[in-house]
Amino acid sequence: MKHLLSVLLLAWSTQALAQASSEDEAGDVSEVDKDATGPLRDRIRPVSGHVFLMGERFEISPAVGLSVRDAFWQKIGFGASFTYHFNEDFALSLRGMYNLSLISGTAQICRPEGDPQGAGCSLPTREQLTQDVNGQLSNRAYGYMSLLTSLDLQWSPIYGKLSLFAEKFLAFNMYIVAGPAFLLYGPANTPTVGGNVGVGFRFFINEWMTLRLEVRDVIYGEVGALLDRQGRPETSIRNQIMPELGLSIFLPTTFKEAR
Repeated sequence: MKHLLSVLLLAWSTQALAQASSEDEAGDVSEVDKDATGPLRDRIRPVSGHVFLMGERFEISPAVGLSVRDAFWQKIGFGASFTYHFNEDFALSLRGMYNLSLISGTAQICRPEGDPQGAGCSLPTREQLTQDVNGQLSNRAYGYMSLLTSLDLQWSPIYGKLSLFAEKFLAFNMYIVAGPAFLLYGPANTPTVGGNVGVGFRFFINEWMTLRLEVRDVIYGEVGALLDRQGRPETSIRNQIMPELGLSIFLPTTFKEAR
């Protein structure tokens, strides 16, 4: 009986030593097991994969815009864009916006000494900026703009996620736009053509809605009241920097991720 107990104890101790040696070689895997099955895995999800797809979908986006760094006319625009996304990278967009041109708070008209109204500077009136000495509409635009339309090609090179509070993530993409523009400028709504380039971001709210933030540079030529040496009206190139905030609705409202 004593010999049997001795054999059993020897076998058990040999097995225990072998198991301990195996664990020492493999390392402590308890923390790995906890990460694989515990709450940490549920809280931190991988960034890979799309939570929003745009390919073969239409995007309708009402928006409001605002011009910056205006010397005479502050533009506030209301409009919308209609976009078709060929895939996740490229899209074609038609955009239209009507701008209200308000006198900028930085505009000043200064009178020299000896002026009947007295020397000094003051905020100009609308008539002073839009009419000539005879009371007729002037060709001097000073950045005045009404209708603005453009046909743009969009390229979306970046898709990512932002970490928010309470361990939540916000998906977004960055896109670049460029294309020709048609607009009406000046008090007489003179038509002209130009171009625009810009960069924007979409922040995905759900499968069919995004918040859109965009900044564009609208470039076009204004024909002024001054004449060049050949007696022709001078043309000046104008840049309008216009940020825009929009809310996009995607149709169809659901998408299927390609396998």
